[in-house]
Amino acid sequence: MLISAAALGTQLEYSCWANQRLIDAAGQLTAEELARDFDTADKSVLGTLVHIYASERTWFRRLTALPPITFVTDADYRMSVIEEEWPPLGRRWREWAAGLSDEDAQKSISYKDLKGNPWEQPVWQIVLHVVNHSTHHRGQVSGFLRSMDHRPPQLDLIRYYRGEG
Repeated sequence: MLISAAALGTQLEYSCWANQRLIDAAGQLTAEELARDFDTADKSVLGTLVHIYASERTWFRRLTALPPITFVTDADYRMSVIEEEWPPLGRRWREWAAGLSDEDAQKSISYKDLKGNPWEQPVWQIVLHVVNHSTHHRGQVSGFLRSMDHRPPQLDLIRYYRGEG
């Protein structure tokens, strides 16, 4: 499949835009609301945001050949980490994408998953996975917000395309 570097960059821009909107919304919650257990894999608003952030951090390190780090630490479970460290990670993603060529997007990279299993995949597949994975979990957080009578931000890709991003 041929997908342009520009298209991947646009997807990453969208994902960063949506992340920031959700970070801003979560920043309005009380500590109790952030920690409320919704009986999902990542349990809470904060837990799900941490999962998205850690996943994006892990994939970025793989794509840029940085050494792996612990997926999630106890220190990650603070809203201040999400607010202060995730947006700069998004900037690094966008800077990386700005230097990506169409040829680079087709190249495969080798990496190990969190269990140590080796894999090799094209860059474009990884980038689309990162965006899709984040979108899935942002949808979960939006549902959590609704269930607590908070209006989640509009995160639809079409809204981003229409110039709201």
